[in-house]
Amino acid sequence: MTIRAVLWDIDDTIFDYASADRAGMRAHLAAEGHLGAYGTVEEALRRWKELTELHWRRYEAEGGDFRDQRRDRVRDFLGRPGLTAVEADAWFDRYVAHYEAAWELFPDTVPVLDLLARDYRHGVLSNSSIHNQDHKLRTLGVRDRFEAVVCAAELGVAKPAAEAFHAACTALGLAPEQVAYVGDQPDIDARGAVEAGLLGVWLDRADSGGRPELTRITDLHQLPGVLRGDTRFGAPSTFG
Repeated sequence: MTIRAVLWDIDDTIFDYASADRAGMRAHLAAEGHLGAYGTVEEALRRWKELTELHWRRYEAEGGDFRDQRRDRVRDFLGRPGLTAVEADAWFDRYVAHYEAAWELFPDTVPVLDLLARDYRHGVLSNSSIHNQDHKLRTLGVRDRFEAVVCAAELGVAKPAAEAFHAACTALGLAPEQVAYVGDQPDIDARGAVEAGLLGVWLDRADSGGRPELTRITDLHQLPGVLRGDTRFGAPSTFG
C-alpha cells in the first residue's frame, strides 16, 4: 500500500536534543556551582544522562506522574533525597532555561519537510508529554508542519508498544501500512514501527551501521527515496 503520511520522532531526529542537553546542562551546572561535585563537566553530564535514562525507563514501565520522574532525577543527581517537589521543580526549571537557549533543529529538518510537504501528511509520535513537545515544536517554528502530535504521557503507552504507533495512525485517520515512522532509535523507533505494521525508518545520524534487517538512513535527505520505494535509498541491502 502507498505511504501517505510520515510520523516523526522529535528528539535527536528533527531536533538536536543531545547538543542542546549538553550545552544547557554545562551552563546550568556552572551557574548553580555544581561542577565541583563531579570533578569535571564530562562526569556531571554522563551522570545526568544515566539518570535521565534510568528514570525515563522506569516511568515507561510503571507510569505515574510525568513530573515525578523528573523530580527523582534531580534528587539523585544532587544527592539530596529529601528535596521537596517545589525545590526539585525550581532546580529543573532553571536548567530548562539554559537548555532551551541552546535549542536548534538539525540542518536537514526544514529542507526535507519542505520536500515532502506536497506529497505526504505529517504527524509526531513522541515518548514524552504533549506539554513538552508542543512547546518545543512551537518554539522551533515547526508546529504547523504536523497535523497531530501524539505523546506517551497522555496515551498511557509508549513506543515500542504497537498501541502507541496505532494511536498515532488513528490520529491521522490512516492504516498503519499507509504510514512511515522515522526515529533515531533502531529498536524503539524503527523495529517497533515495523512490528506495528508501519514502514519503520532508522535515522542513524552517527552512521553506526549494523542492524541489516532495518531500513536505515544517515541523513533526512535520503528519506524521500525510501518513501518512494527507491531501493537505492535506505534499503537494508544498501545501508545495512
